Amino acid sequence: MQQEKTDIKSMNLEELKSYMESIGEKPFRAKQLYQWMHEKQAASFDEMTNLSKSLQEKLKKECHFVSLKQEAVQVSKIDGTRKYLFALDDGNVIESVLMRYKHGNSVCISSQVGCRMGCRFCASTLDGLVRGLTPSEMLDQIYRITRDTGERVANVVVMGTGEPMDNFDNLLKFIELLTDENGLNISQRNVTVSTCGIVPKMRELADKKLQITLALSLHASSQEKRLELMPIANKYEIHEVIEACRYYFEQTGRRVTFEYSLVGGVNDTDEDVRRLADLIHGMNCHVNLIPVNPIKERSYVQPDHEAILNFKNRLEKNAINVTIRREMGRDIDGACGQLRKRYISHAER
Repeated sequence: MQQEKTDIKSMNLEELKSYMESIGEKPFRAKQLYQWMHEKQAASFDEMTNLSKSLQEKLKKECHFVSLKQEAVQVSKIDGTRKYLFALDDGNVIESVLMRYKHGNSVCISSQVGCRMGCRFCASTLDGLVRGLTPSEMLDQIYRITRDTGERVANVVVMGTGEPMDNFDNLLKFIELLTDENGLNISQRNVTVSTCGIVPKMRELADKKLQITLALSLHASSQEKRLELMPIANKYEIHEVIEACRYYFEQTGRRVTFEYSLVGGVNDTDEDVRRLADLIHGMNCHVNLIPVNPIKERSYVQPDHEAILNFKNRLEKNAINVTIRREMGRDIDGACGQLRKRYISHAER
């Protein structure tokens, strides 16, 4: 049986030093290698010009070097949003999105291949979960996009395909590497992690006392409606999830974001506004209203503009901080999982 190669891009600098010593190399080589991988974002060992050829060959033989292959990119004619489809070494594909804002570029990355959470309005979950991504596979989505555009990434959002809390250990390692001063050195405050509400992991994350933003995919104002939209509600009741959000703020001092996909005729009524306001009253939080992206596999539709504004205005009257998410890349496969789903369907023909 062939021995599995070492994923060196998922190692922190201390682990890499130990590894280099274990293969008979000087520890300072680890710093060089780390810089090539995380600062210069090299796509292969061959680019690492200050490493000897013999060391390059040794690393190729011993190590698995994650470098994603750009399979496709869609560019929005409306706002320049770029949606990427990357191929992994095992043949799976994942999506990432670059969004340009006045305050800097944001990249939304995937944390898993597929998803098992089953949220009714999401294309990511239609084919179930294949596997979690390694820290290096999460990082390399950002690195490849940076190399492709030549532009710095200011903010990272773990809100693409997958449930980050379902890949918890790899998520933590990814955040460690992403925010390391020896790498991209992105501030923890510029990192947002989304969850559909896996309560034990939310509390565990809170106890880490990181300075990242936690975003809860709430999408409903009551337990009954959440059950209709999100199977996770069968395991964790809505008030239990909200309490975990309160705990996150208590432990970190970081304001929690509630993601609320507005689905026409489902969760956008005046009664929903009232219940939502009661549910999160008094919390240090922010509500991000997301007009749902229709997907052909589901019958959900977006509310009209007037209904969206009415929902926002009524929440504000209840002293709740709220914004309507700016729609990015609407003329391309904008919703999570759409591009991957279309690619897989085409490949299967």
